[in-house]
Amino acid sequence: MSFLTTLDARDRKLLLICLLAVVVLAVITGVFARNQNRDDDPVPSSYLTGRHGARAAYDLLASSGYRIERWEEPLSELARQANAQSVVILAEPFLTDTADFKAVDALLSHGARVLVTGFTGGALIPGGAVEPANQFQEPCKLTPEGLDPLADSGEVWMIPAAGWRVANPRYRVEYACAGAPAVVVFDRGKGRVVWWASATPLENGSIARADNLRLLLNALGPRDGHDFYWDESLHGDVHSQWYYARGAALNLLLAGLAGIGLLAVFSFSRRNGPVRDLPAPARATPVEFLEALGSLYGKAGAAATAVALAYDRFRRRMGTLCGRKGMQMSAGELAEVLRRRFPQAPAEMDTDLTACEEAARDDRLAPRRALALVQALSRHGEMLTALARAGSRGLHERVPSATAAAERSRGDEASSLVSRMG
Repeated sequence: MSFLTTLDARDRKLLLICLLAVVVLAVITGVFARNQNRDDDPVPSSYLTGRHGARAAYDLLASSGYRIERWEEPLSELARQANAQSVVILAEPFLTDTADFKAVDALLSHGARVLVTGFTGGALIPGGAVEPANQFQEPCKLTPEGLDPLADSGEVWMIPAAGWRVANPRYRVEYACAGAPAVVVFDRGKGRVVWWASATPLENGSIARADNLRLLLNALGPRDGHDFYWDESLHGDVHSQWYYARGAALNLLLAGLAGIGLLAVFSFSRRNGPVRDLPAPARATPVEFLEALGSLYGKAGAAATAVALAYDRFRRRMGTLCGRKGMQMSAGELAEVLRRRFPQAPAEMDTDLTACEEAARDDRLAPRRALALVQALSRHGEMLTALARAGSRGLHERVPSATAAAERSRGDEASSLVSRMG
């Protein structure tokens, strides 16, 4: 403990948290780890050491000089490399894929010897005649009935879990339980099938009883020159390349990655300010400016001011257009100058100019009236500008098009301003 007292308070706290995390991970791993000694697991796997497991049979074969290995890849991979010297053990397989039926058929066509057990094992064999058991599942001393060496294995005990319909002379019953087939041998293609009604004789709890081991050895055939495969792929143990990275190393790696992710989240989330500068606020668009200005004029009741601005702008534009730039002219004088310059101008222009001049001094001017006057000024300005651009040639032909263009234009910024005041 003297070592802990020499550490800084924060370092000591971090060290204790890490030690606590290691202890918690160890406890969780111990609780959820696979228990291979459970007697309630019915799978006769070569990995399990429980009563129904088959670890004893596998280790016995390996120590007796049998070239045996566990097959954990898809069964179709084994079918590609199998030959007449291959012996495959399928103890209570799980049926999960139709490709497994084709793989077993390919094994037999290549001359392999296949030992299968139980109802699912019999169903996996092409041309099989397996059926549910017609007797109680209790330990049964088998009765030899065949003439093959397999029937001379001695006293065999089994708990049958399936039956077999002997409706074909190629099915040879070697052992029976109360008259029902328990061990059947038949040829399929170039290979041979040995079927047991259950995997009891090769289980850890039964292999040492009577002559059960001898039955297993006779079912597998000669040892020398043969390759033996104990299939685990149909027990749910189909392993990929990542399977071999499992265990404590992979768990610690995943825990470390999760810890790094949490540290990254907490590190960046504790910042007091933004990581980058805030974007500059966007400037208001012209429409937003006009809406704001129109709202301002509307609240002030300054419709006359808007008309005065529009009229002053129109007067300056037309003065420049008629060569009277900068001259202050009344509505009548401006109408007379424009009439000399543009004889084609409409007659209502004089009235509109006089009305605008009067409205600019009317503090009680209604917004709708102001809008109409500003729109009239905008139309007159667009029409006169179009006439000036048209020139002296073809004025009479271009006036209608210029007038139509002026009618389609519905106000400039001042017109929009007055419309928003209303």
